[in-house]
Amino acid sequence: MTKTDRYSEVVRVLYRVLVLNLVVAIVKIVLGYSTGAVSILSDGFHSLTDSASNVVGLIGVSIARLPPDKNHPYGHRKYETMASLGILVFLIIVLVQVLGAAYDRLINGGEPRVFPEGIGIMVVTLIVNLCVVAYEERAGKRLHSEVLQADAKHTRSDVLTSGTVVVALIGVWLGYPLLDPLAALVVAVFIGRACWQIAKEASRILADEIVIAEDDVRAIVRLVPEVLGCHRIRTRGPEDHVFMDLHVWLDGRTVLDSAHATSHAVKDLLMKRFPHLADVIIHIEPPPPTAQTDVPDR
Repeated sequence: MTKTDRYSEVVRVLYRVLVLNLVVAIVKIVLGYSTGAVSILSDGFHSLTDSASNVVGLIGVSIARLPPDKNHPYGHRKYETMASLGILVFLIIVLVQVLGAAYDRLINGGEPRVFPEGIGIMVVTLIVNLCVVAYEERAGKRLHSEVLQADAKHTRSDVLTSGTVVVALIGVWLGYPLLDPLAALVVAVFIGRACWQIAKEASRILADEIVIAEDDVRAIVRLVPEVLGCHRIRTRGPEDHVFMDLHVWLDGRTVLDSAHATSHAVKDLLMKRFPHLADVIIHIEPPPPTAQTDVPDR
């Protein structure tokens, strides 16, 4: 799949999920206001941020698909990561709102109006969210898109919160109104967990954490007969758009043309073994005097 096809597919997935999330959010918010259940209302606004995060993701992907230019020689791929941070911002806003609503209900009291039809509607939205999560997670892994994976984490937290709300509503219906604000607090816990997961993944990419293990790279490099070894292996970027640079050791008597050909052989092997590599920069040098080369291993 070409990069253009990949981005088109990511956009297509986001549009489909956006429509479903909007429907679910509107249903929950209307139901929350009609019953006065703070747990349903909190869950509804949580679902609404799913839609907002879809919009942020669409904007991020639209920018990320642009080709490299003079000011962005490495491309625009990290804009997709920045879009996932936009999802994080929306989640934090919802977290504050949910905590405030739950606190107000616990302090000031109040009992929501719960009826079986309302519980049934929440169960239906829960099933829809389960389908959305399964679809988006599969698409995110297949397309190696952290926006889809981050959004799936967001929606997964919505599944957990909706399940908690359904249980709380049944409890309220049976005469335990305190379960309503307590369920809202559980919603806040799930949202906080989603915030942490998204922040951790985005920071890994933005902080240039290693992507491919050095030993895996060495195993490929040593397949080229002329190579004596390698070191200073560095990889960075998202999983589907990795940049690599490394120092490769050759015999100091190797002529320039041969050294150049060997570096291309190494690069071709690496690109074939790791198709998610965007580029590989190789620095040719003789092995350090104290270095242990790979020659004896052959």
